[in-house]
Amino acid sequence: QVQLVESGGDLVQPGGSLRLSCAASGIIFSIYVMDWYRQAPGKQRELVARITSSGNTIYADSVKGRFTISRDNAKNTVYLQMNSLKPEDTAVYYCHAQLLPYNYWGQGTQVTVSS
Repeated sequence: QVQLVESGGDLVQPGGSLRLSCAASGIIFSIYVMDWYRQAPGKQRELVARITSSGNTIYADSVKGRFTISRDNAKNTVYLQMNSLKPEDTAVYYCHAQLLPYNYWGQGTQVTVSS
């Protein structure tokens, strides 16, 4: 049974930082592409960051220079370090694992950026 369990979401002030974690089980984690998506109220789910099995990364333009995705294959965990947070970063953040044709989603963790 595949499980992706996110943690680290919280209420934070603008300019603050958070680190999200996603612990995976039931998959050979090291060969999967791992993504962080987010979905704000009334908006479509969007890709925030991706890290491949070889460690290559891509970011949405809106988070470049502020967010960093990383992975620890020994711990089967992917991270999203979020700095200089803005109110528009408020969303539910989802972990996603893909190795076509397979893909799996976590349950999401809420990030709220507000003063």
